[in-house]
Amino acid sequence: MSTSTERPAPRTGTEGTPPRPRKRRQLAPAILLTPAGLVMIAVTVLPIILLVGISFTDFNQRSLFTGTYSGVGVEQYTRVFTDPDFWLSLLRTILFTAAMVIGSVVIGMAVAALMTRLGPPMRYVVTVVLICAWAMPNVASSIVWTWLFQPGYGVLNWLLTRLMVFGDMTATNWAQDPLLSAASIWALIVWQAVPFIALTLYAAQIQIPIEYYEAARLDGASEWTIYRGITLVFLKPTLLLITILSIIWDFNVFNQIWLISRGGPDSATTTLGVFTYQTAFVGFDLGGGAAISVISTVILLGLTAVYIRNLIRSGEDL
Repeated sequence: MSTSTERPAPRTGTEGTPPRPRKRRQLAPAILLTPAGLVMIAVTVLPIILLVGISFTDFNQRSLFTGTYSGVGVEQYTRVFTDPDFWLSLLRTILFTAAMVIGSVVIGMAVAALMTRLGPPMRYVVTVVLICAWAMPNVASSIVWTWLFQPGYGVLNWLLTRLMVFGDMTATNWAQDPLLSAASIWALIVWQAVPFIALTLYAAQIQIPIEYYEAARLDGASEWTIYRGITLVFLKPTLLLITILSIIWDFNVFNQIWLISRGGPDSATTTLGVFTYQTAFVGFDLGGGAAISVISTVILLGLTAVYIRNLIRSGEDL
């Protein structure tokens, strides 16, 4: 009589395949993310560490050639915080950022609302125009912008002269007037920011159920009441995130200001980014410039923390 010993069948996962070891499953995401993580460390973390280190030294133009420098502790930060030009540049940055964010968000909201009322052909045309404006490099657009405002042959000066609203503006040099220079920079940055804001808000607005609008119109609500009571309520999370992102982007604006006015006239458009560049690469006080950059980074980290916090909250509300 033969006896057979029955062996228990091996544990299998789904579809009869043996389950993968848990440890291997946990290592797989880390292995896949390692290349991107190394790149982020190389281009972000290491430069920040170097920047912080330089901010505690007297690194200057001589140090670039000799490699010699000395540690000065918090002296660079003390100089920065006691420099009235730093506080003036910070104030200009806050005012510039507020003006640019308000302008770009308001105009972007208007364009998004307009797109919802256009027919498909015209809406496609507006979308293509917005994408083309958004895709244009800011250096190239800044150079073209200076041509538009050039005295003597600038197209905008010629157009304003033809309209006869402000008199003869043919020879007006916008870059040499504090108010006009700030206005031209504001218009350029808002023009570059509106496409992203408008397209994002339009994508969010078309997700609002149409039944809400139909019920409000049946109740006799005006279009402004409908927009304020329905559209803005649904767009609130998107508007909040766009506003925070715009603050972070506009706080860092440098190329447009430097290419148009170089911070002038009389430092009227010298924001924190321009002041940092002038300190580090015009005055060759690299230690002082690094200290200002660290301060700017801390401010932006605070804004980024607010952005991430609201991003998490908006995800929880969905």
